[in-house]
Amino acid sequence: MTMPRRRFRRSLGERRYRQLFVIATEGAVTEPAYFELFNEDQVVVRIRCLKSKTKNSPGSVLERLKHYLKEENLRKKDEAWLVVDLDQWTEEQLHELYVWSCQSDCYGFAVSNPKFEYWLLLHFEETKGSCESRECSKRLQQYLPEYDKTINRRHFTPDRIDQAVRRAELRDNPPCSDWPRKTGTTVYRLVKKILSASRGRSV
Repeated sequence: MTMPRRRFRRSLGERRYRQLFVIATEGAVTEPAYFELFNEDQVVVRIRCLKSKTKNSPGSVLERLKHYLKEENLRKKDEAWLVVDLDQWTEEQLHELYVWSCQSDCYGFAVSNPKFEYWLLLHFEETKGSCESRECSKRLQQYLPEYDKTINRRHFTPDRIDQAVRRAELRDNPPCSDWPRKTGTTVYRLVKKILSASRGRSV
């Protein structure tokens, strides 16, 4: 006997939302904390991050999202996204996630090369050339001396978020179809959609 799928449940005190973004992340701290910035009382989007402290390979990230979607229905406007780093993962591992994301218009796939901290760095500077993982962390600490994977809301203002989107989009030229092979990030595509939903306009 097949059990009916549950719909996303809102607490009685929660405002109605225009759009839900379910985001399965590789990182258990930084990415969820960053996307939580968009979960404010006044906004009309909701962010639900799926994370794990132990299982963070691309395949595990995908399985978390698949499991959620089996249990909870997405509404027509809702979206499900995978957010991972290029880092040490193979093309085969990333390709599996990319193929899955192509199955529906409400699925998305965002990759940072070399890692999510590069996306954070774009909030503070125009980056040029390549940026390896260690250098990326070092440059980010110039702006955030106490950075330890946590996110301080006061450092990521709406203006800085807009600047990061603009800088990432300029680097993604021509736009990659799957993930950036050189230094870059497609996280901006997800953030653009979140901002457009909260501002009530299409991308």
